[in-house]
Amino acid sequence: MREEPTAKENLLEARELRKSYAPAARMFSGDRQRPRLTAVDGVSFSVSSGETFAIVGESGCGKTTLARMLLLLIEPDSGEIWFDGRELRALGGERLRSLRRQMQMIFQDPFASLNPRMRVGAIVAEPLAIHEPKLPGRERRDRAAAMLKRVGLPEDALGRYPHEFSGGQRQRIGIARALILRPKLIVADEPVSALDVSVGAQVLLLLQELQCEFGLTYIFISHSLPVVAQVATRVAVMRAGQFVEVGAVEQVLHQPEHLYTRELLAAVPELARV
Repeated sequence: MREEPTAKENLLEARELRKSYAPAARMFSGDRQRPRLTAVDGVSFSVSSGETFAIVGESGCGKTTLARMLLLLIEPDSGEIWFDGRELRALGGERLRSLRRQMQMIFQDPFASLNPRMRVGAIVAEPLAIHEPKLPGRERRDRAAAMLKRVGLPEDALGRYPHEFSGGQRQRIGIARALILRPKLIVADEPVSALDVSVGAQVLLLLQELQCEFGLTYIFISHSLPVVAQVATRVAVMRAGQFVEVGAVEQVLHQPEHLYTRELLAAVPELARV
């Protein structure tokens, strides 16, 4: 077994992660030997405590597949995922459960990610019900109310349903749900791409405030270079399942080395001119 990474240096480390899928079957197709489709192809990187590591690339490059693998929402074909000094894929049972509560996700679509049949209070408190089942219901409710208040929603949100809120408010509900367990790591998968620009800017500011307040580490998935420039400390540029460039955000966005990165920047004139 490889030597464990030093927790003080890296909160999370991915080593040679790979994931492929069988191609969709086509009716009347005589080709039974079509190759598998590679979504993530040997990706390795590390994230230090307290930083925001962004993964940027066009749709279909493998960003979301990678994000879900990091939380074991999708099982990798191969590779290792080290979190807080332990390899997640080598764990099971209560040891894995205790680590996974420290890793939460904010989803892209604030409409689809919330159960329309549940009240907001139950949605936000659901992780507590799963991971702290002995916690009294009143305390779960109080914690949910406090977290909703912190993300800018009123206490009466507890008894309302998701459809009664705007897109930006629903994303704040999703953020409250992700933070209720006080995790160390948040994986944010395109958290503002479904929002209007002004609303998205407010959500980004909230995420930055919460990072400082709670000591959070972010892995931020995005296709938007302006968003990455605003929030990230380091950035990886992803293309066809691989990282083609990784570095400090100022260096990668203003002095790119890879042709693909330069092509992405050329499509965003306000960044290309800086």
